[in-house]
Amino acid sequence: MDIFETLRTELGSIRKAWPIGRVNGVSRGLIRVRGLADSAALGDRVRLGPDMILGEVVALESEDVSVMADAGGVGLALGAEVQLDGPPRIFPSSAWIGRVVDPLGQPMDGRPLFRGRVARPVYSRPPPAAQRRSFGERLPTGSACFDTFLPLVRGQRIGLFAGSGVGKSTLIGRFAKGVRADVVVIALVGERGRELRDFTENILGEEGLARSVIVAATSDNSPLLRRLCLPAAMTVAEYFRDQGLEVLLLADSVTRFAEAHREIALSAGEPPALQGFPPSVQAAIMSLAERAGPGGPGQGSITAVFSVLVAGSDMEGAVADILRGVLDGHVVLDRKIAERGRFPAIDLLRSVSRSLPGAASAAENHSISQARRLLSAWENAELMVQSGLYQAGSDPLVDEAIQIWPALDRFLSAPAPDGTVEGSFAALRDILSRHQNRNG
Repeated sequence: MDIFETLRTELGSIRKAWPIGRVNGVSRGLIRVRGLADSAALGDRVRLGPDMILGEVVALESEDVSVMADAGGVGLALGAEVQLDGPPRIFPSSAWIGRVVDPLGQPMDGRPLFRGRVARPVYSRPPPAAQRRSFGERLPTGSACFDTFLPLVRGQRIGLFAGSGVGKSTLIGRFAKGVRADVVVIALVGERGRELRDFTENILGEEGLARSVIVAATSDNSPLLRRLCLPAAMTVAEYFRDQGLEVLLLADSVTRFAEAHREIALSAGEPPALQGFPPSVQAAIMSLAERAGPGGPGQGSITAVFSVLVAGSDMEGAVADILRGVLDGHVVLDRKIAERGRFPAIDLLRSVSRSLPGAASAAENHSISQARRLLSAWENAELMVQSGLYQAGSDPLVDEAIQIWPALDRFLSAPAPDGTVEGSFAALRDILSRHQNRNG
């Protein structure tokens, strides 16, 4: 980017005047501000006191507005000046590729960061529904399981449902390096600072970072920044999508986004409803997910993977249930599978890609159905087989499943042969045909 163009952008963003209010009181962790009721809107950003503490307008009244401040507004006094900045916005740019930024668009990697030409609102609407394209072509992922049983197509949105410590971050890193895309945008919400660096250097690596923008809000950040992280990352993805590029968005995790939203909503007086979450969390999650997907005419697509932390593999939790209903597929990672050493620990029979059967040919769908049928038979009989209660010959389908299961289980953790979808299907057909020849 031309340095003078950047300078012009910086100068053009300087405001000559701001509405000013004064701190009028503190109640239930919220700061009451007088003097901004006629100019503030819900969600506007403010700066409080001489230290310019960041805050957000979370409630409006006839005379006062209620503000939640970063760090609780420690150090503020009555009468302190409050500056109204307006709705949150960022200035994404192609220069952000390979960088780590916070939800306000500030660099986190210690290097200067150029702004883009135009400010984009963090909260925006998706393309008009009637103008959006259908799914695009099937994408190679580098994983044999995803290339066959759980295909990912251009513009698809899938959920990655997992407990802590079962390989979710590692799988996201594989997607960042293996899925074909022009740009990868990664949102890391509520990660520990150490994990952010570990993900960037060890899981993502130089190869993955070279085509990625990471938007991060660590666990020590206020709920305001943690809630802003996913919408900000989506805004960056939309910037590249509007240029006609194909974008891969990896969001980790929607659960922490929802928890931050809950903290803010409950402080503002909204009652808990959905397993402790406020009613507004459903609209927040659904509107965020809807911004991903195929674009309109002249736009690219945002192919999205949203991770969800599920406590004790509870797929019926509020966040998991909301997100599963608006996505185009879900992948379940199971702790028991991880504990026996198979990664990614995908529970295939509980996972589904809604791009099937359209994303595969008739022959490929036949192979998928045949393998799923055998895996289902093994799962139903596994306990009896391991306890020695199953008699060989009792059920021909179970006999087949017992023989082929070790090969199929290895296939689910294998990389894609030659890195291609065709290579993955060829490997699957080879497993099935060798099994059929053996049983002749």
